[in-house]
Amino acid sequence: MTIKEQITQELEKLPEPVLQEILDFVQFLQTKHQQNKMLEITIMSESSLQKDWLKPEEEAAWKNL
Repeated sequence: MTIKEQITQELEKLPEPVLQEILDFVQFLQTKHQQNKMLEITIMSESSLQKDWLKPEEEAAWKNL
């Protein structure tokens, strides 16, 4: 039996209020996962964007801001 099947089987036994808590937790985990993924993307893109940031033309363009 897969984990998904085991979870489904256990969910069938629970009352509605507990299911709401579980739904809240699942949504929390999804949000946490998305935030971690966005952080990874940000960190990975930083090194490639850094090449442009370090150019003298970029420095001059942002100098007066």
